[in-house]
Amino acid sequence: MKRIGLFGGSFDPVHVGHLLVAQAACEELALHRLFFVPAAQSPFKPASEPAPAALRLRMLRLALAGKSNYEIDAQEINRGGVSFTIDTVRDYLRRFPQSELFYLIGADHLPTLPKWREADELARLVQFVAIPSTGEIPAQPPSPFRIQVLNGWPLKLSSSQVRARVKAGHGIDALVPFAVAEVIEQSALYTA
Repeated sequence: MKRIGLFGGSFDPVHVGHLLVAQAACEELALHRLFFVPAAQSPFKPASEPAPAALRLRMLRLALAGKSNYEIDAQEINRGGVSFTIDTVRDYLRRFPQSELFYLIGADHLPTLPKWREADELARLVQFVAIPSTGEIPAQPPSPFRIQVLNGWPLKLSSSQVRARVKAGHGIDALVPFAVAEVIEQSALYTA
């Protein structure tokens, strides 16, 4: 049985914290493949407008270049509108029927799981993997969700912090891969 990881998010922009989580997930969960699944629009952030999908995909491609066990799946972007995890999980179960699915989620999102679309079905279909922040003890998983906590390298870094640093005119060289920093600068992303 193949073990497949799904790493959803806006990746706006992808940063070194995402890459460290991906590496830890592959190692700790013995994943055969890890798919980065950028969302078109988060149902929990209806007022936010992410950077254009083409630029987010370009940054992901650059950040993951040469990493053979990672893949980018643009299905949520291609579907457009609000992205729902249940739709993506069903697609993976259809494509990989003999696989075990692991869905990576920030530990701070655990309390929201019961509010996700078709939450009970989602809990039955996928094992969630909580990504804690530095010093954070994940909340108890809401029933009926199965949660495993990733050890990895807890790092308190978020895409919103990267965007804020760019807007303030501060450097981000150590926070994102070099090629991603170049795209952000050349495209004047996050400056307004």
